[in-house]
Amino acid sequence: MNELLRHAGACHCGALRFEVEAPAEVEVSACNCSICGMTGFLHLIVPRARFHLHQGQAALAEYRFGTGVARHTFCRRCGIKAFYRPRSHPEGVSVNLRCLDRPHLPHGEAVVDFDGQHWEEAIEGLRARERG
Repeated sequence: MNELLRHAGACHCGALRFEVEAPAEVEVSACNCSICGMTGFLHLIVPRARFHLHQGQAALAEYRFGTGVARHTFCRRCGIKAFYRPRSHPEGVSVNLRCLDRPHLPHGEAVVDFDGQHWEEAIEGLRARERG
């Protein structure tokens, strides 16, 4: 059984504080699209119900580009993008693994590349991977 654990996280300045419920062993995606490649975002995608923003709603700013579906949020104070609503999972939240208080989850993580530069072609592979 893959029990869910609560992992705390924050932006760099601490204005945003949140928790995410995730297993001890996770798979994260390293996307090569223009924004993820520049920021080094490691995607831990969870259903919205497993993400809890405890502090900083007023500190959030939003950025959209391309199709405008993804809602990229970042801290107005320090500029860190700790989480956002991804185009691939609009019903979920993508948390940057690097923004969790522990740099690594207790049992590690697997990093899988995602070809965000060719999003339309790559999304089917991602969905197939999630289905098992």
